[in-house]
Amino acid sequence: MLRFVRKLQLFFGRDRFRDALTEEMEFHRAAAEKEFVEEGMTPEAARFAARRQFGNATRLNEQSHEIVGFRAETVWQDLRFALRQLRKNPGFALTAILILALGIAASVSIFAFADAALLRPLPYREPERLVNLFERNTLGPRFHLSYLDYLDWKRLNKSFSSLNIYEGKGYILATPAGAQWVSAADVSDGFFRTLGVAPVLGRDFRSGEDLPSAPRTVLLSYAAWQSRFGGRSDALGQTVTLNGATSTIIGVLPRDFHFAPVEPAEFWTTVHTDDNCAKHRGCHNYLGVARLKDGISAASALADVTTIALQLEKQYPDSNTDRQGYLLPLADVIVGDIRPILLVLLGGAALLLLIASVNVASLLLVRSESRRREIAVRGALGASRMRLLRQFVTEGLVLAAAGSVLGLTCAYGAMQLLQTFIPTGMMASMPYLRGLGLNLHVIVFACVISLAAGVLFSLTPVVRLPGTAIRAGLTEGGRGTAGTTWRRFGSNLVVVELAAATVLLVGAGLLGQSFYRLLHVDTGMEPDHLAAIAVVMPASVYAKDAPRIALERQILGRVMRLPGVTSAGIASDLPVGDGDGTTTFRIPGRPYRVETNEVNDRTVSASYFATVQARLLRGRYFSETEDASKPGVVIVNEALAKKYFPGQDPVGQRIGDDQLSAGSLKEIVGVVDDIKEGPLDMTPRPAYYQPFNQGTDDSFYLVVRTVQAEASLFPALTTAIHEIDPGIATYGAVTMSERIHDSPSAYLHRSSAYLVGGFAALALLLGVVGLYGVIAYSVSQRTREIGVRMALGAQRSSVYKLILKEAAWLTSLGIGAGLVCSIASAALTRKLLFGVAAWDLSTFVAVAVVLAAAAMAASYLPAHRAASVNPVEALRAE
Repeated sequence: MLRFVRKLQLFFGRDRFRDALTEEMEFHRAAAEKEFVEEGMTPEAARFAARRQFGNATRLNEQSHEIVGFRAETVWQDLRFALRQLRKNPGFALTAILILALGIAASVSIFAFADAALLRPLPYREPERLVNLFERNTLGPRFHLSYLDYLDWKRLNKSFSSLNIYEGKGYILATPAGAQWVSAADVSDGFFRTLGVAPVLGRDFRSGEDLPSAPRTVLLSYAAWQSRFGGRSDALGQTVTLNGATSTIIGVLPRDFHFAPVEPAEFWTTVHTDDNCAKHRGCHNYLGVARLKDGISAASALADVTTIALQLEKQYPDSNTDRQGYLLPLADVIVGDIRPILLVLLGGAALLLLIASVNVASLLLVRSESRRREIAVRGALGASRMRLLRQFVTEGLVLAAAGSVLGLTCAYGAMQLLQTFIPTGMMASMPYLRGLGLNLHVIVFACVISLAAGVLFSLTPVVRLPGTAIRAGLTEGGRGTAGTTWRRFGSNLVVVELAAATVLLVGAGLLGQSFYRLLHVDTGMEPDHLAAIAVVMPASVYAKDAPRIALERQILGRVMRLPGVTSAGIASDLPVGDGDGTTTFRIPGRPYRVETNEVNDRTVSASYFATVQARLLRGRYFSETEDASKPGVVIVNEALAKKYFPGQDPVGQRIGDDQLSAGSLKEIVGVVDDIKEGPLDMTPRPAYYQPFNQGTDDSFYLVVRTVQAEASLFPALTTAIHEIDPGIATYGAVTMSERIHDSPSAYLHRSSAYLVGGFAALALLLGVVGLYGVIAYSVSQRTREIGVRMALGAQRSSVYKLILKEAAWLTSLGIGAGLVCSIASAALTRKLLFGVAAWDLSTFVAVAVVLAAAAMAASYLPAHRAASVNPVEALRAE
């Protein structure tokens, strides 16, 4: 308390303290002077002796203030001096602030995405206890459950306090303007209670409201409530017509609620278990979400569902053979696809921030070299080491603060810009990125890295303040040999910069190659000039095969008459999708257990393969006359032919369902090349195609090949379809090139390649600039040495060799260290690579050559300057 009072007294009574201190110091000098006079000295000699004994008055004054307490006026003095120094050196100040702002902007903007996706908790109660349930089969670990399996899992499990199902869907919404396709989700009655989410208006689904006998009810998303009902509370109790059935609105979900697997769902309805699919274990439509019981781990729950799946496999071998349970934390399901790219980008941003900080520290170290005489003079005049240190700390913090403010401003702009690069469809599946901006987490992160930068910038010049620096600064010439500290520390900084640049360049090269190979992967079709649009028929009107087939033929006939259309077809799913839509089949005469297989199942029109220009390898295409009255036929892809008919011609073979029932047997009439029915970066799966006329559905994709710009055709397609029947809904118009370009796998590879490539380009620039700075400063400090060498007969070539040798040594160390680190970093990014090895030799060599060439080009300028030194002028300048 006494110390605090003394500091307050000092702060509010600085003038009184200064006067008292001066008076006391004068008293002690006078006493010493009197003592020397009494010993026989003359008054003048005694006065000088007393001053020598007493010491430097200015130093003692500052030390007294520092001992008594912190002085606010010295901080203000340091701040004004720091600002004055930066104004006197605008080139240095602007360069340092811009470089630091660049590093901070990159790291903060990428951290904002990572915070939203990986760190911010999901908007559910205790989200860490939520898991997503799947069935594992021969095609992979993350496939749908059947409704009957869900009921058994719910009844038999011992790990979950609740278990529910969901399915992303779409409905035809009846509006005064006509039929409209809307995104929706079907959930079981306890879905929102499992998540721990309550409506902000109205009520949740009650137990039993997902039974066939229950009245149909619906919950609205907050966005749908605002856009379709104006946010009015009287929306409760109103009815909406979805797929011809009337549902009553019972509640509105919270504004911040999202569930990425089914977004952007506007209407949330209960599952409808009165259809045929819910009555068969072989029909898999749903995914599960469950809440773990207290004390139960995810590993224990996985063992539990695995045991249940094995039990069901024994009980129902016809439908459940080779089907196992699988689960993942819900957070991993929601952000799993974007997690690898965010981690890679965070690493790239961190390296860029490191390079930027090293560059600024290098600039400060160079500047401290030029201020050695100033430091020495200030020290000789009484400035203590602590006083000088405080001045450098203030200058470093001012630089860090200016760079941080500019960096945060740029980071906010970068966040908004990066969001615009995300395709609309993908953005809808990443609702956690809504409202991305400078929240508390991001600002704290920015403050931490800014403080770290301030500490680095403050301490860097301190290496120029050893005990002998003050005396040496007064005795050294203006341009002697480069200081030992700078030669060691500055060179090490450049090596770090070049190593980091190498890592980023290698990463960019590998990711760039991956993206190129992904976009040029064989999709089994010709995507140019191919357009597609989804068509949904009202189930009440088109419930049977005959009207569906008639509508399909009418649509294709009308579309073929449109200008610019060369061919048209339909398919149940578009290529380059998520790979869903599977079924099992058996081959007659082969053991059941071996030949229970799951493959992609697609329904297409007779003209589909010609429209997408798929290559027919054997057999024939479908004919338009092959309907339900004719024997069943299928076309298989090459992957299925190789896997299940190795060394045989599958054409003429027959396949059927699990029971090999008579009505299910179909003849293979053709083999087509593998069409990418799943993601671009996935190996083609076995698939078979059956004619639409033998297996109709109330929804399909219309695929059209045109000679004109694909997008210009969409209005005409929509108009033509609605002229046939205004009750038909259309949605999802897309060109096949856009579908490939904006697919999740392409986006992940493209964004990672572009962003890491941008980081790498900046790192290359900063690294080369840093090397140029080191060599240029070294040349400026060795001017006299070079002049002496040339005066003694050294040739210009030897001077070039002298300077470039130093640059080559630093470049080799940086590139060598970077290549070693790149091997480890490339291994970490292996999941993002496609068609290229993590240690691709050509990439490593290309990076080393490019970086070495750029570094030597940057070093040539100071080497040329050194070789042009006039020996006479160099010696005279010294």
